Amino acid sequence: MSKGFERVLRGGTVVNQDGTGPRDIGIRDGRIAFIGSIPAGSGGEEIDCTGLHILPGVIDSQVHFREPGPTHKEDLESGSRAAVLGGVTCVFEMPNTDPLTTSEAALADKVKRGHHRMHSDFAFWVGGTRENAPDVAELERLPGAAGIKVFMGSSTGSLLVEDDEGVREILKRTRRRAAFHSEDEFRLRERLGLRVENDPSSHPIWRDEVAALQCTERLVRIAEETGARIHVLHISTAEEILFLAEHKTNATCEATPHHLTLTADDYLRLGTKLQMNPPVRDAKHRDGIWFGIEQGIVDVLGSDHAPHTLEEKAKPYPASPSGMTGVQTLVPVMLDHVAKGRLSLERFVDLTSAGPQRIFGLSGKGRIAVGWDADFTIVDLKRRETIRNEWIGSKSQWTPHDGREVTGWPVGTIVRGRRVMWDGALVETAQGEAARFVETLAPRA
Repeated sequence: MSKGFERVLRGGTVVNQDGTGPRDIGIRDGRIAFIGSIPAGSGGEEIDCTGLHILPGVIDSQVHFREPGPTHKEDLESGSRAAVLGGVTCVFEMPNTDPLTTSEAALADKVKRGHHRMHSDFAFWVGGTRENAPDVAELERLPGAAGIKVFMGSSTGSLLVEDDEGVREILKRTRRRAAFHSEDEFRLRERLGLRVENDPSSHPIWRDEVAALQCTERLVRIAEETGARIHVLHISTAEEILFLAEHKTNATCEATPHHLTLTADDYLRLGTKLQMNPPVRDAKHRDGIWFGIEQGIVDVLGSDHAPHTLEEKAKPYPASPSGMTGVQTLVPVMLDHVAKGRLSLERFVDLTSAGPQRIFGLSGKGRIAVGWDADFTIVDLKRRETIRNEWIGSKSQWTPHDGREVTGWPVGTIVRGRRVMWDGALVETAQGEAARFVETLAPRA
């Protein structure tokens, strides 16, 4: 061990690939330089982590930060501020902005907007369309690209690719893992009449479990025919979990905290605040997704942070938009499940750091190991807090979890060695940078 660390995390309990135990961590040049017992005086800033757990930085691979476009409800700065306040160190942002992120120029614009303006590190999904299908192999390898994202339902304009042939044209050209919103648009159109005016509880009746399963079955079949790797976002049904358990060669999948925590019974309390695509469903489906967590079928957790203002959400259903905040509450809501014994801390780490690193091929993130980025989510597993709207850093400043008491709380967020958040306050200026991926690394000049 050499001296001269820029920062030392001292006295914490580290959770990494070789288990959980007390270790110090030395940081140099934004990377992990040493793990173990570090003598006093070996570093510059010493951060006391006594009584705290040091986790690999949490990665949220599905957020909507609305920029460019309707930035009155979110932008890259405010969304990433919410992320780091909640302990999230890196986000993958979605392409349904205005203009859409479907070209090299649009992606480069987003990367430029995010550089040293976002508080977390970041990557951007590129929307797959019929028009850019011939170019997806190049688009998915651009700097800052998380990969290709396709909407098979719940979108408009060129981002909607609802037919098998359109999806096939994209997947036969991808080489990275492509992500999908999987709801059968044809069935959704047929069932529009099932929406009941002023009754958001009719949302999961319209967008039923058959629409989700039917689309996921179609998607997996096309992926297997083309030899493509796919990622099914925000699984909402027990049936999809059982189906995907038999088709893991090509497919990975994501669960969200709201599908794991809330049920259709909550429409009475939350109304349109609970309205999401795909919908929150009854307890049978929530429990089915938990089965997927317990059996290792689910690969990652993502928040699907999709903010709208309270005024927009107050519109009568179905004029109300689908979406809720989530990036800031991902860690405390899921740590509360850890405290209740529904989830082990190690499985939480697997779902929020090791999992995203493994399936998306992040370079230098997702693990506490020497040589990797010094990204850490530091948590107090015993701290009891009540989530409040006032705590939310998003421009929309509300959460469906307002008033929820939780055990387990994010105390610190460290991104590439910089202490970005500590005890609820931002402590450094934004220095977020584009994440790197092993399949897109540029040759050394």
